[in-house]
Amino acid sequence: MDGNGRWARERGMPRVEGHRQGVHAVRDTTEACAELGIPHLTLYTFSTENWKRPITEVSALMKLLIQALKKEARSFHENNIRLNSVGSIDELPERAQEELRSLMAETASNTRMTLTLALSYSGKWDLTIAMKKLATQVKDGSLSPGDITEEIIANQLSTASIPDPDLMIRTGGEQRISNYMLWQMAYSELHFADVYWPDFRRQHLFKAVRDFQDRERRFGGVLTEQ
Repeated sequence: MDGNGRWARERGMPRVEGHRQGVHAVRDTTEACAELGIPHLTLYTFSTENWKRPITEVSALMKLLIQALKKEARSFHENNIRLNSVGSIDELPERAQEELRSLMAETASNTRMTLTLALSYSGKWDLTIAMKKLATQVKDGSLSPGDITEEIIANQLSTASIPDPDLMIRTGGEQRISNYMLWQMAYSELHFADVYWPDFRRQHLFKAVRDFQDRERRFGGVLTEQ
């Protein structure tokens, strides 16, 4: 979800206003995905690199996260959406952790769609933690190096409970994945939208989905002739 800061700057507003407006895009996109029957939506909400931003901006983002979780709780239930998270959640402020874990518990039985927030997350962080887990298992003898497979690695990642993404949408005009799900996106389709995230709405989502539907996914193989 890129472009919040640039959206605000172009309007002579503080960066945090761009983040506030971005919440509207989150709501519309999430509801549209549920209506389309998309079972999983993951939002790259706050990366491990984002901790390097000015403390005032980070503080504002954490407060906005807390407010959004409290405000959107009813919508999660009305739309039968389950909240999930991946990342180093323990690094978040205690209040943010409490609100996040509370809403995750409250929505655990919802079945229409799972919305996952990637918080204090990065692909390299995810892989590093997974490698440490595997190294510990090898050291204590519960796992042999020769038995390590792609499936075993995937099961050690923070995203083990959700499927690998079919489609990655990045807004703001940037054309890179910025340390996001490096293992999981091996065969994801990529869609880059020029619109800033605060202006992203369901019509932009529909365009990305139509683009995805028009692509041939061969996963390194060859399509069988009809």
